[in-house]
Amino acid sequence: MIVPTKKDHQSIAADLLNRAFESEEATKILTEKVIQRPLFLCPTSPPPADARHARQLAAKRAKEQRRTKSLKPKPLSATQRKKQGLYQIPKEGQKYKLFEPLHNLWLGYIREILGNEVYTGGEAAAAKLASADFHGAGVEVVRSGCVSRVGTKGIVVKDGKFAFEIVTVKNKVKVVPKEGTIFRVEVPVPVVTKTIEVAEEKEGEEKKQSKMVFELHGDQFQFRSADRATRKFRAHFSKTL
Repeated sequence: MIVPTKKDHQSIAADLLNRAFESEEATKILTEKVIQRPLFLCPTSPPPADARHARQLAAKRAKEQRRTKSLKPKPLSATQRKKQGLYQIPKEGQKYKLFEPLHNLWLGYIREILGNEVYTGGEAAAAKLASADFHGAGVEVVRSGCVSRVGTKGIVVKDGKFAFEIVTVKNKVKVVPKEGTIFRVEVPVPVVTKTIEVAEEKEGEEKKQSKMVFELHGDQFQFRSADRATRKFRAHFSKTL
């Protein structure tokens, strides 16, 4: 019995292609579709012989997956983070001057968010302020259910869900609850005004500082900064006002 070789198969394929196509096109098809055709091999491991073998293989794979999963470090829970003091500011870091650069960054951030509305205000500005992040904002307590908190002024170092952590000028960190508290925030705004100098009879420009002042009602502000960024606030009547 004569077994045909690979060359015999290729010659047969070339002969059939030459009958159907021109010589150049037949050569191209033979090269791409037959000679250079990729050969996909099956996996070397044979399939399980019976159901018992299949269950053993499945159990082995599950064990390997559990092992690789156990090697990955697990994230700390909220209780563990609190016990380790990850949310607390060390005493050497409770200095007002350390957070002044953060406050300057926040001023630029809030001006960029408000745009031209920093001069006009209105409902659109209020919506943007409600969804803004207040880490680094300079706030002052103007009204509170606890009289001793009135007048507290400083930079927000933590914008929590129910309270602001503020570092004061006296280098102390105070926790001020949002409930029943009204905070005042001032944003310096550069204003260009034209003046006429009578002596020189020339028009010049002087840069003066104006302030945009707004108040935050803590009762309506009890959300985390990450939640406020995606939340839509609507104007409504408040009984506390």
